[in-house]
Amino acid sequence: MKTKIPILLAAMLLTSVAFGQANSNKEFAKFAQIQDSLMDKAYKEKDPKSYQKVYDTFLLKYNKLDSADKAAFANYKLNGLYNFACTYSLLNDKILALDYFEKSVKAGYSDYAHINEDTDLDNIRNEAKFKSIIQPLKETGDYLYIIKKASAYNLQDNREIPKFAYQEMTNPNLVSLRKAFNLDSIAGNANDVSQILNLLHWIHNLIPHDGSHNNPEVKNAMNMIAVCKKDNRGLNCRGLATVLNECYLSMGIKSRFVTCLPKDSLGIDNDCHVINMVYANSLKKWIWIDPTFDAYVMNEKGELLGMEEVRERLINDKPLILNPEANWNHKNSQTKEYYLFNYMAKNLYRLECPVSSEYDTETKQQGKTVKYVQLLPLDYFEQKPNMTSSTNKNNGTTLEIYRTNNPTIFWQTR
Repeated sequence: MKTKIPILLAAMLLTSVAFGQANSNKEFAKFAQIQDSLMDKAYKEKDPKSYQKVYDTFLLKYNKLDSADKAAFANYKLNGLYNFACTYSLLNDKILALDYFEKSVKAGYSDYAHINEDTDLDNIRNEAKFKSIIQPLKETGDYLYIIKKASAYNLQDNREIPKFAYQEMTNPNLVSLRKAFNLDSIAGNANDVSQILNLLHWIHNLIPHDGSHNNPEVKNAMNMIAVCKKDNRGLNCRGLATVLNECYLSMGIKSRFVTCLPKDSLGIDNDCHVINMVYANSLKKWIWIDPTFDAYVMNEKGELLGMEEVRERLINDKPLILNPEANWNHKNSQTKEYYLFNYMAKNLYRLECPVSSEYDTETKQQGKTVKYVQLLPLDYFEQKPNMTSSTNKNNGTTLEIYRTNNPTIFWQTR
């Protein structure tokens, strides 16, 4: 049956979806939803004749839309074709099932993960035609397959990269942050790992994940927490990681926020995720901290893992354990299978973080320069230029992005 968007992905895409709906043909939106319900009914009743009639009615109006509206409502068309394949497969009509499955893929249906787990297609799954149709999708939709092909780096890459820096806890802004929210009390008096996790839980509980708003223009912890309280809103994953990052720095804990990005060879995946890499002195290592999902990751011994280790274990099929309380906004629990093997496998392909981890890193200001480093695997299709620089004409901020294939440089601790 058609894909039901998982809550993790739905949360990340909420902003773009809401924007698209607001600018689309409202009359057609209502019509499409009705037709979709009727198609779903026909699918459940395994009634392809009724399904065809409803789908043809939908197409008649859909084909009259302008290009922008066609793009906005394309998923109804794709799901319609895909559910035809499911219906005929359930009826064991392999010829028509494969025909509609091929049509859905050629029209743009690309949810490889859903296709693999959809039992509706079991009657055609072992057919040679099915395997040939699905093979190209593997290259763009099988995220574990993609990241396993991206295991190779270059430890000899010596391109010049700025040295990572961490703002001292004595910085006046960080001192004010620490005092304003009594972070010493929140972190507690136990070891550094306990303090790191206590601050993670605090931010997760304090500010909900909110994909329906952009983050405030002034992007520091003091302002973003105040705006969330005043407007009764949350932050997206980047905002949450930024706030938590500054809380760690204010406590003298070394931390960076890292943008986790997909390969996206087709240029159609605008989704990414931002988490924190936090250095635990007692463990002498970086550990994985995700405030959006109150998440951290362990090995089979219960030892905390860092991003580099999680990526390596995904590639080499080693055990991974997600903390049991991982959740989205205390509404939906996260599973290891979806969060790690699907969503983060997709987004651990390439990584980017600011060179200087400090208060107010990404607030735009005239004359300000923010530097980032990207860690790229050797099979990424865009390896150069070594550095790009661009200045925003509206806010006067310059962004510099440096690239490396050397993980030793990216994960350095000094």
